[in-house]
Amino acid sequence: MLGVTDHVASRAAMASVAAASVLLVLKSYAAWATGSVAMLGSLADSGLDLLASVVALYSVRLAAQPADADHRFGHGKAEAIAALFQIALITLSAGAICVHAINRLDDAAAPVNIEYGVGVSAIAIAVTLALVGYQRRALRKSRSLAVRTDNLHYESDLYLNLSVIAALVLEQVGGLRGADALFGLGISLWLAWNAWRAANHAIDELMDREWPEEKRQRFLAVASQHPELKGIHDLRTRTSGTHDFVQFHVWVDPAMTVAHAHQVMDEVEEKLAAAFPGTEVLIHPDPEGHRDPPLGRERDRDRR
Repeated sequence: MLGVTDHVASRAAMASVAAASVLLVLKSYAAWATGSVAMLGSLADSGLDLLASVVALYSVRLAAQPADADHRFGHGKAEAIAALFQIALITLSAGAICVHAINRLDDAAAPVNIEYGVGVSAIAIAVTLALVGYQRRALRKSRSLAVRTDNLHYESDLYLNLSVIAALVLEQVGGLRGADALFGLGISLWLAWNAWRAANHAIDELMDREWPEEKRQRFLAVASQHPELKGIHDLRTRTSGTHDFVQFHVWVDPAMTVAHAHQVMDEVEEKLAAAFPGTEVLIHPDPEGHRDPPLGRERDRDRR
């Protein structure tokens, strides 16, 4: 059964599928009616949007599945894998549009029936604005990487659709020959840039990149509040899908009994669960002053 945050991410992914389906139909007609390379690029982008959104929906549902015997840390990284698939599609789309735009630079034919292209692009902007707004509200409740990647791409679609309108108007009304092809080339470069940005997020998650320093410090501030902790060290953090994982060592009084230490760890975990919901915490108690052999870096200083 999906949790609250996973349900929010799932609904956002379904909204993306619905929006991409509508835009694919509209842009197919507009591309046929106008012969515009910029509109063709926008159509290709919407087609890939639909496929990517379907993959995102599947990955969100898969990532929400609880841990099992074969996946003891859950299925959260399914979202990062899906994000890489989305990125590959965006990159292929950018390359195909770029080649078509370059070939079109030598073609003297101008787009026709621009009212269809302008009208469809205006509708696409309205639909995309509504979707982006909905996704942003969903991301306040869910940190889904698949939805975040989708959101980045749909934000770029706003500029893409504005570019299509500008290209059609400049080419046919303004008489600026080659504007359609140049805007198509610009769209391809914009798509490639967004693919690069999204790839960084996905790779960071697959490589278990540490939390941002500000978040780490907030976590340490909460964890160190317990009066019986003598210090915290060896903090490690990572994110998988919508779930966070943290492990760290704490120093306690060497005379403390195992039962008392267990009680203290439970109290620390309770405070952390309230401040960082959905985070799985693993605490290892050490007698005060004990140090494990270094693991290659000394980033985390003792905290008292």
